[in-house]
Amino acid sequence: QVQLAESGGGLVQAGGSLRLSCVASGRTVGNYRMGWFRQAPGKEREFVAYISRFSGNTYYADSVKGRATISRDNAKNTVYLQMSSLEPKDTAVYYCAASQRAGVGSSVGGYDYWGQGTQVTVSS
Repeated sequence: QVQLAESGGGLVQAGGSLRLSCVASGRTVGNYRMGWFRQAPGKEREFVAYISRFSGNTYYADSVKGRATISRDNAKNTVYLQMSSLEPKDTAVYYCAASQRAGVGSSVGGYDYWGQGTQVTVSS
């Protein structure tokens, strides 16, 4: 079992940058595939990025490719999502997720553990 806690959300102007953090309690993120998803009001939860377990390979949704970087610090049991060139369409609640099983990293169903989310609002 792992408990996830996101932080770093807030209000940012369009074109700005933001770094989100997710702390995993009781487990090291290096042993999990860690993902970031987001959900805007009235919309489905959508994939943003993930980093694979052990290898650390990273993958991104087309919507954020080139603007987002996912990374992890195993010593701190923390995974990060650095975003730049933010746009109003990026406004959503951002969730981190974890899985230690094989699955589709870009799918909500590929994860077993979820944080409570952190709000990101991008103003124009």
